[in-house]
Amino acid sequence: MTKTELRTQYKALRKNLSETEIEEKSLAIANSVLALDIWDKTYFHVFLPIEEQKEVNTEFLLHLLSGKDKEIVISKSDFTTRKMTHFLLTDNTKIKKNEYNIPEPVDGIEVPSSKIQVVFVPLLAFDTKGNRVGYGKGFYDQFLAECQSETIKIGLSFFEAENTITDVFEKDIRLDFCITPKNCYRF
Repeated sequence: MTKTELRTQYKALRKNLSETEIEEKSLAIANSVLALDIWDKTYFHVFLPIEEQKEVNTEFLLHLLSGKDKEIVISKSDFTTRKMTHFLLTDNTKIKKNEYNIPEPVDGIEVPSSKIQVVFVPLLAFDTKGNRVGYGKGFYDQFLAECQSETIKIGLSFFEAENTITDVFEKDIRLDFCITPKNCYRF
């Protein structure tokens, strides 16, 4: 299927999830992350979910990272340049939803993309080769291109892999892993 077809299909699937299902599936995803060989890293980038889009609730993941004394990085999006600016999440970080209902830090200590070692990537769908479908704005492709080549890219999905995304672009950056409530895919 194409990215456009998958976007439509998976937005509809997500729309049908109840709050209870989202919480249970998000907790299962966070528990699976514990089994990954990533805990020697320090800087972890986590997306804050758009509740209205029924994204994976990363609160459980934030608690795990905090409990392991990791440096947690969150982003602010600039829709004019399609770039993300990254900030350290601290006790003093003020979070505010932007016009697209994306929770973002108001300001804080900026962290360069090159310092981030693990990125948890939001997505709508992914395939068995590690290609992913997001909302189509290119924010994460641009951000991941700025990261070091050894940065670990982990998708989080409520749903299992598609066989193939037919219209993958050369500049699309593949995931290293994708975690679902039932599986951990390695690419």
